[in-house]
Amino acid sequence: MKVLVLKRDKIGDLLLTTPLLAQLKAALPGVETHLLANDYNAWVVAGNPHVDRSWVYRRVRHGGSVSFGAAWDWIWQRRALRRERYDWVIVANGDESPRAIRRGLSLGGVRTVARCADASQYPGLTDPLRPDAASHEIERLLALLLPLGIPVPEKEKVPFPNYSLPSASAAFARGWLAERGLAAGNYVVLGLGARRPKKQPGTAQVLAWSAQFRQRWGLETVFLWTPGKSGDALYPGDDDVAQPVLVAASLGQAPQIHPFRGPIAEALGLVWSARTSIFPDSGLMHFAAASPGGVLGLFAAADVSPAPAQWAPRGPRADYLEADRSVAELPNELVYGRLEALLAP
Repeated sequence: MKVLVLKRDKIGDLLLTTPLLAQLKAALPGVETHLLANDYNAWVVAGNPHVDRSWVYRRVRHGGSVSFGAAWDWIWQRRALRRERYDWVIVANGDESPRAIRRGLSLGGVRTVARCADASQYPGLTDPLRPDAASHEIERLLALLLPLGIPVPEKEKVPFPNYSLPSASAAFARGWLAERGLAAGNYVVLGLGARRPKKQPGTAQVLAWSAQFRQRWGLETVFLWTPGKSGDALYPGDDDVAQPVLVAASLGQAPQIHPFRGPIAEALGLVWSARTSIFPDSGLMHFAAASPGGVLGLFAAADVSPAPAQWAPRGPRADYLEADRSVAELPNELVYGRLEALLAP
């Protein structure tokens, strides 16, 4: 049997697809599994033992512009993929994605699996599954294997998301830490990265928490945030939110804070070497959950933004806190108590 898994989302979404890949191989050891991903997220599964072949396509639309060269490349790549004659094409989205479904259908698989509300909108879709707003994203993805006769395992038997840290990311982290007199395992990564302000820790919390990390556990703080301005419609960043913390650090008021503003590949190296991490609900939160130190995820205002029932971090050392309205209302001692458990041997 030959199966193609199509994943055109961001890097965190592809990371959450790795349990599906593991479950597919475990249930059907002889299956030949291919993955179709884009030039932004494909590195997440580099070296993944559950992928026999990766196909990478260039994004036709990126940053509001259209690449005609990428469109031409896709025409040729689609022909090559159709020649593979897949038994199954799985459009690996937890929710309906019309563009992904149409891309999957264009590959000519014998059967195609995807989530959608109205299958009549997609002629040729052989195995539609209804959208599921209640389950965790990992279970939603695992359910796409049901048409292949593979049941969703009990929660305690669901594989954790996993990835291999790129060697370049590890090398960067070693150099960056050495320049600042830090060592792997002697710091906490405290990050921003949620697009909704209510899900971000405030300046007072960042300063108080980092001071407590040093006083109580002797741990420094590597402070990460998403580069860019909050008003950027395509890629909103956290420069404005981070600025008060940076000012405090520059004035010597927070010597325990070591700021890092840089690309995600380098940030992942720092996350991987941390004693543990704290992140709002974001892609980096899920990567931290898959790192050795684990993560404490932060959620808030689940009535208007994703809830931990659907997006909580999953991993051997993963936990989360949820505030009713804003992360700012979380008591400091509650945060320290959850962190204490993550720091335990």
